Amino acid sequence: MVTPRSASRPAHEIAHNLDAVRARIAAACERAHREPAAVQLIAVSKTFGADAVRSAIEAGVRDLGENRVQELREKIGEVGRDARWHMIGHLQSNKAKDAVHLFDVVQSVDRMSLAERLDKEAGEAGKKLDVLVQVNIGAEPQKSGVEIGDAAKLVQDVAALPNLSLRGLMTIPPIDDAQRTRGYFRALRELRDTIAAGMVPGALAELSMGMTDDFEIAIEEGATMVRVGRAIFGERG
Repeated sequence: MVTPRSASRPAHEIAHNLDAVRARIAAACERAHREPAAVQLIAVSKTFGADAVRSAIEAGVRDLGENRVQELREKIGEVGRDARWHMIGHLQSNKAKDAVHLFDVVQSVDRMSLAERLDKEAGEAGKKLDVLVQVNIGAEPQKSGVEIGDAAKLVQDVAALPNLSLRGLMTIPPIDDAQRTRGYFRALRELRDTIAAGMVPGALAELSMGMTDDFEIAIEEGATMVRVGRAIFGERG
């Protein structure tokens, strides 16, 4: 099944939008007394075609986010591997082999059965795959992610797998007002700090949280990765 493609914006518009997003990241970092270099921008290109991806790469984007294996396969066929690709959507275990070959990072590990499958496929591919554990920070039944109470066990078990490199935690919080959203981001940071206290120094360095409407709040609460789509590529069709 071919994924419908959103209308692509002109290259100059994408470059302009990227400049604006980078300025917002810098301002949020200044408020939080952090260096902008500490925050990695992941441009979420899902539903946008190869032209939009090329424009983003030409404007300096080095990390792109997708949520479907098939869509990325099509894009890589058109634009190559001039970027680092992040899987940010729910991943079915039967897509693990394809994901290992296509993606550089899988941010949505939410269960041990998936982690074990990714580990097996990465081993067979001779690859060390970067992963993040996705936490359902708002306990929403319709969303993927490990429950908060089970996160520490999953983190420890994933960290023990030989062909995966566990980098940190990811979340998609409930849509809410700014103050409550801040609380969800803070909760993920505190959960990370609690779990990391029992691990080797530097473990769980990454916190992937924050999208177009809330990435500045996420940065103020410690995000090291923000996943921004609409503010860069425009509205999806």
